[in-house]
Amino acid sequence: MFEEVSMFKFKKLTAIALVAVAAMGLLAGCGNDKPKMTQQEGVLRVGSETTFPPFEFTEGDKYVGFDVDLSEAIAKKLGLKMEFKSMGFDALIPAVQSGDIDMIAAGINATPEREKALDFSDVYFDQGGFITVVRKDNTTIHNMDELAGHTVGAQIGTIPVEMAQKIPNTTVKQIDSNANIFMELKAGTIDGAIIDNAVAMYYLKQGADQDLKLVGEPTKAEGTVLGVKKGNKALQEAVNKALKELKEDGTYQKIYDKWFGDYNKK
Repeated sequence: MFEEVSMFKFKKLTAIALVAVAAMGLLAGCGNDKPKMTQQEGVLRVGSETTFPPFEFTEGDKYVGFDVDLSEAIAKKLGLKMEFKSMGFDALIPAVQSGDIDMIAAGINATPEREKALDFSDVYFDQGGFITVVRKDNTTIHNMDELAGHTVGAQIGTIPVEMAQKIPNTTVKQIDSNANIFMELKAGTIDGAIIDNAVAMYYLKQGADQDLKLVGEPTKAEGTVLGVKKGNKALQEAVNKALKELKEDGTYQKIYDKWFGDYNKK
């Protein structure tokens, strides 16, 4: 009888212990399942293609530009340290998907194709659109439609590639950077190019207007956004909150004026 009671108590205590362990495991599991806002604690890793002035480019050995300053301000609002990574434009989405970076800041527009892999921030720059650039001595191309039948340059992985492909009888040359597009325009290896309007205006103001010119009117601006990994709602919401606060406290306007203060001056 005594042995039966002892055995009963032992089984009861064992059952209670197992329940407790299971409960602890469940709680631990809940903690591990919590989505991470960034891959590395305390760090916001931002990826960009750095031949896109004035949004992002190199100055000496530093990355500078509107997106760089804005990303830094966002990271500060989130209490994070920013790490900025430069890579090819077509490598940005794979880098977000693999966790190599947390956010894309590269002057991108939200498109249905990109939406399959990314969640977007609110629009943070709503001027620009795309413009046609040709050599200054070109007398046959006066707007984007007149690129028909010509060799057109556009940066690989961007909306201008799709735009150029829709123009009848064009030969579309996909080029890895805007800097190389301008070089090819000057060299005459392409007849024209479709480029982000703000970027084109910046290049021309830096001296490219000696050889090149803008023709026609820019397309309607779709709005520039930041991109995070699909499903990372925590970071998407945090970035949107930071953008809202940066606009309210005047920080966004200061960054905008620094890089686009003379945007409308031709």
